[in-house]
Amino acid sequence: MTDETILPDPRAVDIFVTEDMLLVGLADGRELSIPLAWSSKLLAAGEAARAGGQIVQNGTVLHWPAIDETIVVASLLRLS
Repeated sequence: MTDETILPDPRAVDIFVTEDMLLVGLADGRELSIPLAWSSKLLAAGEAARAGGQIVQNGTVLHWPAIDETIVVASLLRLS
């Protein structure tokens, strides 16, 4: 049996926005689901603007240019 240590890697590798959720896939295999209510700009945006999300700064930041919304991935992992 090998002792493989899985190290946290909180960089975003995939994002998808549904009608009411922001879904973020992380490099270490974790998946986050965040209610859109946490982002008033994403909540109010149309489908096309929501679909225009980009992963920037080596996966540490999510950005939607059409609505000028920026979310730091680490902020989604904090408990407070």
